[in-house]
Amino acid sequence: MGVPEGWEWDDTLFLGAAPHYVRGRLPYAPGVAELLAEVLALDGRGRLLDVGCGPGTLALDLAPLFVEVVGVDPDSGMLAEAARRAGAGAGAGEGAAGMEAKTRWVRARAEELPLGLGTFTVAAFGQSFHWMDRELVAATVRDMLRPGGALLHVADLKTETRTAAGLPHPPVPHAAVDELIRRYLGPVRRAGRGVLPYGTPGGEHAVLGRAGFAGPEHHVVPGGQALERGRGDIRAWVFSMSSSAPHLFGDRRDEFEADLDRLLRAASPASGLFSERLPSTEIVVWRKRSTRAGSG
Repeated sequence: MGVPEGWEWDDTLFLGAAPHYVRGRLPYAPGVAELLAEVLALDGRGRLLDVGCGPGTLALDLAPLFVEVVGVDPDSGMLAEAARRAGAGAGAGEGAAGMEAKTRWVRARAEELPLGLGTFTVAAFGQSFHWMDRELVAATVRDMLRPGGALLHVADLKTETRTAAGLPHPPVPHAAVDELIRRYLGPVRRAGRGVLPYGTPGGEHAVLGRAGFAGPEHHVVPGGQALERGRGDIRAWVFSMSSSAPHLFGDRRDEFEADLDRLLRAASPASGLFSERLPSTEIVVWRKRSTRAGSG
């Protein structure tokens, strides 16, 4: 139940991806903060721990709901981008000074917690939990939560089908882009210096139950909004992923980019634009039990 089978974490997992992340990745559906404010009765006085925070995507969106936000990530480039965005006032309902003052960015792996960071009202994992030693991290984070605290797993809803039907531009040619990446990087998904022969692990519910959490409570924030994406956005999406981070292409990166540009020009020759629908966002809430399961 630890890190993905057949793979060992290393510090190149998202090397070079940070500058591409915010532009390339699709945002969470609008309304995530409002739903959490209601479900968790957040009033701006608690503390948020964002584990595997990346460039602060989730932390900055949720920052107005808390008095302090701490983001933890092992990638220095991601944390630099998070700090830059906080300084620019990214997020909802906060000025630059207020956002910068209430956010803190800590370079560390989740397995190194608690790091003297104190206790928190909410701990959030935005599509990051599967990269960690989940048993260890779940138990540690549980002990870092205040009584009545909550652990959140936030991700795109994987069970919905999204199409660009009825939208003004061609769909993003995901399958063709994936095939191009495989031509350069091989048939098995890359991840840092290693590969993921069996994908990322499941069984999250069992892990969190054993760690002493009650749940899960499932919530979905609907997406479906039409998005317009240019060739630069698609290139950024490719380089934002651990499986196709810039360093993996080595001295063939320029060659890959040229092939990718040709593919995208052929897929949308008239405007160079693509249409895509925003995915819905699934939020899974786990509540801290007063005692660990099985401890009486």
